[in-house]
Amino acid sequence: MKRETRRLLRELAYFSSLGFQIALSIVIGLAAGIYLDRRFGTTPWLTLIFLGMGIVAGFRNIWITLKKSRDH
Repeated sequence: MKRETRRLLRELAYFSSLGFQIALSIVIGLAAGIYLDRRFGTTPWLTLIFLGMGIVAGFRNIWITLKKSRDH
């Protein structure tokens, strides 16, 4: 396989995993917020805060990926 083709396939695999990374960040933030809300009885505040943090983390992954792709 040509070097350029391998590089293209590697980038394609990385970009296709972005959706999974974003979803996982949001789910982890949501789960942590729900757990902490139940533990401390602060419903819905910690859920909303950690959900927001998960969303920010997901978009941060997109930003880092775009920055990497522009550098190459």
